[in-house]
Amino acid sequence: MTMTTEAKSDYDVVVVGGGPVGLFLAGELRLGGASVLVVERLAEVDETIKAGGINTAGAVALYRRGMLPDLAAAWERNRWRMRAFLGDGSADAPRTPPKFAGHFAGIMMRGDLFDPTDPAFADIGPADGVGLGVPQVELERILGARAERLGVEVRRGVALAGFDADDAAVVVHLADGAQVRAGWLVGCDGGRSTVRKLAGFDFPGTEPEITGYQAVVEMTGSERLGTGWNTTDVGTYVNGPFPGRILTVEFDGPPADLPHARLRSRGGTPIAPVTAEELQASLRRVSGVEEVTVHKVLTSTRFTDNARQASTYREGRVLLAGDAAHVHSPFGGQGLNLGLGDAMNLGWKLAAVVRGSAPDSLLDSYTAERHPVGAWVLDWTRAQIAVMRPDRHARALRRVVTDLALTTTGTTYLVQQISGVRQHHELPGDHPLTGLNAPDLELSDGTRLGDHLHGGRAVLLDLADDPKLRALAEGYADRVDVLTVACPGRPGLTGLLVRPDGFVAWAADEGDVDRDDVEDVLTRWFVAA
Repeated sequence: MTMTTEAKSDYDVVVVGGGPVGLFLAGELRLGGASVLVVERLAEVDETIKAGGINTAGAVALYRRGMLPDLAAAWERNRWRMRAFLGDGSADAPRTPPKFAGHFAGIMMRGDLFDPTDPAFADIGPADGVGLGVPQVELERILGARAERLGVEVRRGVALAGFDADDAAVVVHLADGAQVRAGWLVGCDGGRSTVRKLAGFDFPGTEPEITGYQAVVEMTGSERLGTGWNTTDVGTYVNGPFPGRILTVEFDGPPADLPHARLRSRGGTPIAPVTAEELQASLRRVSGVEEVTVHKVLTSTRFTDNARQASTYREGRVLLAGDAAHVHSPFGGQGLNLGLGDAMNLGWKLAAVVRGSAPDSLLDSYTAERHPVGAWVLDWTRAQIAVMRPDRHARALRRVVTDLALTTTGTTYLVQQISGVRQHHELPGDHPLTGLNAPDLELSDGTRLGDHLHGGRAVLLDLADDPKLRALAEGYADRVDVLTVACPGRPGLTGLLVRPDGFVAWAADEGDVDRDDVEDVLTRWFVAA
């Protein structure tokens, strides 16, 4: 389709997919001044059991946007579900060190072996641990309420029918017959993304080996099952952490009718529901317990270990985020957190391009920064599948990994990876903090760094009362907040430039402020188009 560029766009950005990633991205775009329409195929929030919580990196991202009270309230509401993992086993217990610090391929890591003094966990701030018991459905409601407050328009019960794009705009065709003109289109519509398929994104990866089920059911005979994660000669099953929650994994390949699909998604054709008979048969096969009977399915999903990633996250005016850009098995709970990171990275950049305060070449950094993180997650999940296989070689490897996991060094390393605290971007600069998620510094005025990121703007911390440093940022007042304050906990740190997504773009220690470096970094990230 050839489009004229004379008509004004209805919206700056159309986001397809109203799950947590799409809603978070929409909020980020609104903070940056873009007008946004979210199109969601489902008429209501999806109650299907999915992620049971978010990791440290995800919680920190939401904390930086002022959502810590919402997360804390959701955590409290769901604490009873996590009582098996609380320090004293009580639903009323304070957040004490947990009995378990997570798992790798179902190998549980003991909380008493985790070293919280490891430098990777320094200065995380009040978000540490808050997202542990916040299930995806509650997070979606929290982000939906935020999007509404920010003025995002959400159209539910409307599927994407197609779109036409050129160098100037995108015309989006909706299944209800409506057409919407936008400057940009972002697919957040899940692993079977319609946006990705229609735009022709390359989506290479590895074929699936497993069929998995996760469900909450009513059943009898569960007392014969082992609790927690269990490995058998057939596969793996999980019983808990709350009554009726089960998970099974069988290494018999994916379902024959859907060999390449992550079987729950916001995009594409709805999947046939998982039946009680289907779950019961899988649970009996894997556990070997014939007495267990599934009477009713309350919520369920299928999944595979299909692991694929778009070669680029941008094709012209069409971009991808979340599962639309990468799919993998759910082990390690990385998917939701990876998508939230995509949204926070893309949101401020795309908003800057929309309002004309950055060239669209800024969007090239989105793929450059997020693709390596996604590739790591895919390999992390592949490694777990390798250790979970029922063959003798994999079982021998599992015993080695288990021995390593049951050490302080091994547990701490695995928790670092699962929590996301080791994520970084390769950014120019030699300072150890450059490219890292910024530490949540305690400042002399009683605030923390995270308190100053709620508005989605960059922050330049002048920690040595340096008027020349402040002068360099004067031309960026509409994009960069300057804060002159001391940081008693980091007396040697002179200055810090934190991007809107919370990553450090520049840092300097005492006597080490290079004005040319500061100018280069400000120009790189915040120069006007």
